[in-house]
Amino acid sequence: MSKEIIEQLANEYLANIEAMKPEGWLEIFAEDGVIYDPVGNPPSKVHEDAQKFFGLLSSLFDKLELSKDNIFIAGNSAAIKWTMRVISKNGRHASTEGISVLEINDAGKIQQVSSYWDESDLMTQLKG
Repeated sequence: MSKEIIEQLANEYLANIEAMKPEGWLEIFAEDGVIYDPVGNPPSKVHEDAQKFFGLLSSLFDKLELSKDNIFIAGNSAAIKWTMRVISKNGRHASTEGISVLEINDAGKIQQVSSYWDESDLMTQLKG
């Protein structure tokens, strides 16, 4: 698979989260795709849990921005270093950084995402 295709999938992955758009997000995942977000949490089955995931995002945040700081592609995988900035429903601002590793299957769909970031730090910032 070309680096361009993998980078496009990575861009779509981040853009659909930022836009809180589950339909576009589901299109780029394999039917049996899974996410560990963050790593250490139980895996989430993308197609079963997408509405819940995006519902949670939209209930917590008025605004969510994701910037792709760097991307490293090797084989059919990509590691994305990102920064997320959010504004919560109560007006608090918070930010965090992380790395998400995307594994792409032979059909050109995301098979697995493993995200490394400190969820508790973000929630602490939002609580003030």
